[in-house]
Amino acid sequence: MNVIWRTLLAIARARRRVRRGGRLGPTDIGTIRLTTLPTDLDILRHMNNGRYLSLFDLGRWDLLIRTGLFDTMKERGWYAVVSSETVTFRKSLELWQRFDVESRLIGHDDKAVFLEHRAVVDGEVYARVIVRARMLRRSGGTVSHDELFAAVGRPEGIPDIEDWIHDWAAATALPPTKAPAPSTWH
Repeated sequence: MNVIWRTLLAIARARRRVRRGGRLGPTDIGTIRLTTLPTDLDILRHMNNGRYLSLFDLGRWDLLIRTGLFDTMKERGWYAVVSSETVTFRKSLELWQRFDVESRLIGHDDKAVFLEHRAVVDGEVYARVIVRARMLRRSGGTVSHDELFAAVGRPEGIPDIEDWIHDWAAATALPPTKAPAPSTWH
Protein backbone atom coordinates (compact mmCIF):
# COMPACT_ATOMS: atom_id res chain seq x y z
CA MET A 1 0.00 0.00 0.00
CA ASN A 2 1.49 3.32 -1.00
CA VAL A 3 2.00 5.88 1.76
CA ILE A 4 -0.57 8.25 0.21
CA TRP A 5 -3.30 5.66 0.81
CA ARG A 6 -2.05 5.10 4.35
CA THR A 7 -2.10 8.88 4.87
CA LEU A 8 -5.71 9.15 3.72
CA LEU A 9 -6.62 6.21 5.96
CA ALA A 10 -4.81 7.78 8.95
CA ILE A 11 -6.66 11.07 8.38
CA ALA A 12 -10.03 9.28 8.16
CA ARG A 13 -9.30 7.29 11.32
CA ALA A 14 -8.21 10.42 13.21
CA ARG A 15 -11.41 12.22 12.21
CA ARG A 16 -13.47 9.21 13.32
CA ARG A 17 -11.63 9.14 16.67
CA VAL A 18 -12.42 12.85 17.19
CA ARG A 19 -16.12 12.23 16.45
CA ARG A 20 -16.08 9.44 19.06
CA GLY A 21 -14.60 11.71 21.72
CA GLY A 22 -10.94 10.93 21.04
CA ARG A 23 -9.76 14.54 20.98
CA LEU A 24 -6.27 15.12 22.38
CA GLY A 25 -4.94 17.99 24.44
CA PRO A 26 -1.94 19.85 23.02
CA THR A 27 0.54 17.99 25.23
CA ASP A 28 -1.08 14.54 25.01
CA ILE A 29 0.59 11.62 23.28
CA GLY A 30 -1.15 10.43 20.12
CA THR A 31 -0.85 6.76 19.19
CA ILE A 32 -1.65 4.93 15.97
CA ARG A 33 -1.14 1.23 15.23
CA LEU A 34 0.64 0.22 12.02
CA THR A 35 2.00 -2.94 10.41
CA THR A 36 5.24 -3.29 8.50
CA LEU A 37 4.17 -4.08 4.92
CA PRO A 38 6.20 -5.62 2.08
CA THR A 39 6.42 -2.16 0.44
CA ASP A 40 8.15 -0.85 3.60
CA LEU A 41 11.09 -3.24 3.31
CA ASP A 42 14.55 -2.72 1.90
CA ILE A 43 16.85 -5.32 0.38
CA LEU A 44 17.83 -6.52 3.87
CA ARG A 45 14.15 -7.42 4.51
CA HIS A 46 13.57 -4.99 7.37
CA MET A 47 11.89 -1.59 7.31
CA ASN A 48 13.76 0.84 5.09
CA ASN A 49 15.27 3.71 7.08
CA GLY A 50 13.56 6.31 4.86
CA ARG A 51 10.16 4.70 5.36
CA TYR A 52 10.23 5.43 9.09
CA LEU A 53 10.04 9.16 8.36
CA SER A 54 7.09 8.65 6.00
CA LEU A 55 5.24 6.57 8.56
CA PHE A 56 5.98 9.04 11.36
CA ASP A 57 4.17 11.58 9.14
CA LEU A 58 1.04 9.48 9.73
CA GLY A 59 1.43 10.02 13.45
CA ARG A 60 1.82 13.75 12.84
CA TRP A 61 -1.44 13.83 10.82
CA ASP A 62 -3.21 12.00 13.65
CA LEU A 63 -1.84 14.45 16.21
CA LEU A 64 -2.72 17.55 14.16
CA ILE A 65 -6.29 16.38 13.60
CA ARG A 66 -6.97 15.05 17.08
CA THR A 67 -5.66 18.20 18.81
CA GLY A 68 -7.79 20.38 16.51
CA LEU A 69 -4.73 22.18 15.12
CA PHE A 70 -5.34 20.93 11.58
CA ASP A 71 -8.79 22.56 11.37
CA THR A 72 -7.38 25.84 12.69
CA MET A 73 -4.56 25.72 10.14
CA LYS A 74 -6.97 24.96 7.31
CA GLU A 75 -9.31 27.83 8.28
CA ARG A 76 -6.43 30.31 8.30
CA GLY A 77 -4.58 29.05 5.22
CA TRP A 78 -1.60 27.79 7.19
CA TYR A 79 0.46 24.66 6.69
CA ALA A 80 3.41 23.09 8.47
CA VAL A 81 6.71 22.15 6.86
CA VAL A 82 9.47 20.08 8.37
CA SER A 83 12.63 22.17 8.50
CA SER A 84 14.83 19.48 10.02
CA GLU A 85 14.62 16.09 11.64
CA THR A 86 16.91 13.56 13.18
CA VAL A 87 16.22 9.87 13.57
CA THR A 88 17.81 7.24 15.78
CA PHE A 89 17.32 3.52 15.17
CA ARG A 90 17.58 0.94 17.93
CA LYS A 91 15.96 -2.24 16.57
CA SER A 92 14.66 -3.27 13.16
CA LEU A 93 10.98 -3.61 12.33
CA GLU A 94 10.36 -6.83 10.41
CA LEU A 95 7.74 -7.85 7.85
CA TRP A 96 4.17 -7.96 9.23
CA GLN A 97 5.34 -6.68 12.61
CA ARG A 98 2.74 -4.56 14.41
CA PHE A 99 3.98 -1.38 16.05
CA ASP A 100 2.67 1.86 17.45
CA VAL A 101 3.69 5.32 16.33
CA GLU A 102 3.59 7.55 19.39
CA SER A 103 3.65 11.31 18.71
CA ARG A 104 3.74 14.40 20.87
CA LEU A 105 4.61 18.08 20.89
CA ILE A 106 7.79 18.56 22.91
CA GLY A 107 8.11 22.33 22.75
CA HIS A 108 9.00 25.32 20.61
CA ASP A 109 11.64 27.94 20.06
CA ASP A 110 11.26 31.39 18.54
CA LYS A 111 10.72 30.06 14.99
CA ALA A 112 9.51 26.47 15.13
CA VAL A 113 7.70 23.76 17.03
CA PHE A 114 9.34 20.47 17.96
CA LEU A 115 7.71 17.07 17.93
CA GLU A 116 8.86 13.61 18.87
CA HIS A 117 7.73 10.39 17.21
CA ARG A 118 8.56 6.88 18.37
CA ALA A 119 8.13 3.45 16.81
CA VAL A 120 7.16 1.25 19.77
CA VAL A 121 6.67 -2.52 20.01
CA ASP A 122 5.23 -3.91 23.26
CA GLY A 123 6.26 -0.76 25.13
CA GLU A 124 9.82 -0.82 23.79
CA VAL A 125 11.22 1.99 21.62
CA TYR A 126 12.59 0.73 18.27
CA ALA A 127 13.21 4.14 16.67
CA ARG A 128 12.78 7.81 17.55
CA VAL A 129 12.68 10.99 15.50
CA ILE A 130 12.85 14.61 16.59
CA VAL A 131 11.16 16.99 14.14
CA ARG A 132 11.49 20.75 13.87
CA ALA A 133 8.57 22.23 11.91
CA ARG A 134 7.60 25.75 10.90
CA MET A 135 4.17 27.15 10.17
CA LEU A 136 3.77 28.94 6.84
CA ARG A 137 0.94 30.80 5.14
CA ARG A 138 -0.38 29.69 1.77
CA SER A 139 -0.36 33.37 0.82
CA GLY A 140 3.34 33.56 1.71
CA GLY A 141 5.33 34.20 4.84
CA THR A 142 5.76 32.58 8.23
CA VAL A 143 3.13 32.33 10.96
CA SER A 144 4.54 33.86 14.16
CA HIS A 145 4.21 32.01 17.42
CA ASP A 146 2.17 34.92 18.80
CA GLU A 147 -0.33 34.43 15.97
CA LEU A 148 -0.27 30.64 16.30
CA PHE A 149 -0.85 30.70 20.05
CA ALA A 150 -3.52 33.40 19.73
CA ALA A 151 -5.43 31.02 17.42
CA VAL A 152 -4.97 27.77 19.34
CA GLY A 153 -4.00 28.89 22.84
CA ARG A 154 -0.59 28.50 24.41
CA PRO A 155 -0.32 24.88 25.54
CA GLU A 156 0.33 24.41 29.24
CA GLY A 157 2.62 21.72 30.55
CA ILE A 158 4.98 21.47 27.58
CA PRO A 159 8.30 20.23 28.95
CA ASP A 160 11.41 22.29 28.33
CA ILE A 161 13.25 21.23 25.21
CA GLU A 162 16.45 19.43 26.10
CA ASP A 163 19.61 21.45 25.43
CA TRP A 164 20.92 18.94 22.89
CA ILE A 165 17.84 19.53 20.71
CA HIS A 166 18.51 23.28 20.63
CA ASP A 167 22.17 22.56 19.84
CA TRP A 168 21.19 20.10 17.09
CA ALA A 169 18.74 22.59 15.52
CA ALA A 170 21.39 25.31 15.47
CA ALA A 171 24.15 23.02 14.19
CA THR A 172 22.10 21.61 11.31
CA ALA A 173 20.43 24.83 10.17
CA LEU A 174 20.90 25.94 6.57
CA PRO A 175 20.77 29.60 5.48
CA PRO A 176 17.30 31.12 5.00
CA THR A 177 15.71 30.58 1.58
CA LYS A 178 16.48 34.12 0.40
CA ALA A 179 20.17 33.91 1.43
CA PRO A 180 22.84 32.27 -0.73
CA ALA A 181 23.62 28.63 0.05
CA PRO A 182 26.45 27.60 -2.29
CA SER A 183 27.34 23.93 -2.46
CA THR A 184 31.00 23.98 -1.54
CA TRP A 185 32.80 21.04 0.03
CA HIS A 186 35.57 21.66 2.52
